[in-house]
Amino acid sequence: MKKAWLTARSLVLRTASGIHFFLVGLIICVMGLIVDPKNNDPPQRFFFRNTVRLTGVKLEVRRSPGFDPKRTSIFICNHVNIFDPFVIYSAIPQLVRGFELESHFKLPIYGWMMGWFGNVAVPDAPTRESLEIMTQRAKAALDSGTSLIAFAEGSRTRTGYVKEFKKGIFNLAQKFGIPIVPMSIVGSYQFFQTGNWMLYPGKITVYLYDTIDTSNIKRGDLDALRQRVYDIVSAPVEDSMKDWKKP
Repeated sequence: MKKAWLTARSLVLRTASGIHFFLVGLIICVMGLIVDPKNNDPPQRFFFRNTVRLTGVKLEVRRSPGFDPKRTSIFICNHVNIFDPFVIYSAIPQLVRGFELESHFKLPIYGWMMGWFGNVAVPDAPTRESLEIMTQRAKAALDSGTSLIAFAEGSRTRTGYVKEFKKGIFNLAQKFGIPIVPMSIVGSYQFFQTGNWMLYPGKITVYLYDTIDTSNIKRGDLDALRQRVYDIVSAPVEDSMKDWKKP
């Protein structure tokens, strides 16, 4: 009986969220043809927040005292599932875009949206030339006042725990002296696990930690910085997994 109820609830929530996504998403796309998406932030935030709400999630955002919401930064976050972009955009109080695999830009409609809204393409098969192009695109976005979100693990977790962070995004932050904001998404794995279509509505908490200045960090200090950010991001995620049991 419990499984039947969970299945029925997931179907209803997915349907409601899906209808909202396609209808409001279409309106946002049309608006994007008329108004520069960077100047069209309020309706985009409404769209993302409601997409999360309609899945049955209560979203809480906790900001550390040292978080600077006015400073263009690179947010480094754990990667849980396909709902991460909606959660992130709802939580970060400034204009933010993300890194997206280059192949995703070739997908019908979705790929056009990613490009038009200003996401930065990451090469699927990196070469020196393609990485340089990506770096310059990232710098252009940051120079224009657009913060960027990076999933330093490189892929979604399959266990709920945060995987080791890759070096690339830290190299980029150090190269341009862009501050880093560690960011944790907690409770999202309990809500939805990649590879399983069931939704388990509950609470997702997003932690925005102190902004870390990188202007004086040397290349030899990058491994220590990467480990420091990993420890900050992973700590509350690991705590949330200790006593959790899948319904």
